[in-house]
Amino acid sequence: MNPTSPQLNARPGSFTQLLSSTRRGARLARLLAVTELRSWDVPPSLTERAEQIVAELAANAVFHGRVQGRDFRLGLALAPTPRALRIEVTDARGDRMPVLPQPADGETGRGLLLVSALADRWGVAPYPPSGKTLWAETDLPPLNSRHESGQAAGQRL
Repeated sequence: MNPTSPQLNARPGSFTQLLSSTRRGARLARLLAVTELRSWDVPPSLTERAEQIVAELAANAVFHGRVQGRDFRLGLALAPTPRALRIEVTDARGDRMPVLPQPADGETGRGLLLVSALADRWGVAPYPPSGKTLWAETDLPPLNSRHESGQAAGQRL
């Protein structure tokens, strides 16, 4: 499979892509996520938060979850209940589970602190037989408030 060609969506509001465990793959994950979320008409503020979360989780997959010759997987999904955007990054290193670092730990290891600050919920789950999935969820605004804010913006133009 060519890891740079997007896979067909199994359902609307769902996206999955295998990417090379390289810096280029991590950058591509971020760009693909933004493109996909814009096509789903996700509010820009949520897209920006999701972009940063994807960047951090993909970087973790590349730098801490890499196994030679194995890709990582980016998954995005709009969940109906609770209304949330779910971001998943799966890598091949199930033996290296993440630990939330303390702010004074130095210059490295701050990615998960950012994820915990940007996401409403996050966690890690084993991905058998040998990987793990880091996931983060951000709540979507209620449909009425999105519509009303869009109307107000349209009236100001």
